[in-house]
Amino acid sequence: MSLKEKVAIVAGGGQNLGEHISYRLAREGYGVAVTDINEENAVTVASDIEKETGQNVIGFKADVTDEESVSEMVTRVKEELGRIDLLVFNAGVAKSTKITNFELEDWKMMVDVNLTGYFLCAREVSKVMIDQGEGSIIQINSKSGKVGSKHNAGYSSSKFGGVGLTQSLALDLAEHGVRVNSIMPGNLLKSPMFQSLIPSYAKKLNISEDEVEQVYIDKVPMKRGCTYEDVANAIVFYASDQASYMTGQSINVTGGQVMH
Repeated sequence: MSLKEKVAIVAGGGQNLGEHISYRLAREGYGVAVTDINEENAVTVASDIEKETGQNVIGFKADVTDEESVSEMVTRVKEELGRIDLLVFNAGVAKSTKITNFELEDWKMMVDVNLTGYFLCAREVSKVMIDQGEGSIIQINSKSGKVGSKHNAGYSSSKFGGVGLTQSLALDLAEHGVRVNSIMPGNLLKSPMFQSLIPSYAKKLNISEDEVEQVYIDKVPMKRGCTYEDVANAIVFYASDQASYMTGQSINVTGGQVMH
């Protein structure tokens, strides 16, 4: 099967890192389903990618926390694009605050999106991939899924859970030719998610907001933040046949900040 015939779903593909991943996969020859909780974003991004790349690209709303919505997403992609070779689970939310002020509602939101959403998408996609006898599932995780993060109890816990889920899925699906891996990016300093957390990070570090980025750069041996393209490069490799013997892994893309 040639790469040009392969199809990818990018869950949470309508903006930011997800949008970049969707573009990159189309440029690599994938047909792409851009799904997002924001329908307008999904449709617009898909249209723009299709015009630029000439690939088959569809965009529509999907709520990863809703079982019925996820099932409909998978059915629609299979019907419209013919198959599903790759799922990139990129949907994610974060809110930072000290544990003593951590609202249960925020905790539940992060677990629902970051962990339960991953579970639902992987479960439904795996049914298609088992029938095909092949496929790849990649979760966009975080370095906070490897090491605890101050004032990030909900986010880090949901991401640690994702590592356990990735390993368990890999064991469930290996006999069916389906591989499952997590990508663990470092701080995406220019991303809207990180930028939204700068006020709370400034508070916890007791520094001004304009000093936060440099503090996080200084933590990295390679002295720069992670970029969208760093993440996309890892996805393209781990989805390819060149990584055919790699499954159940949590791959650090952290510039040396996390090494285990």
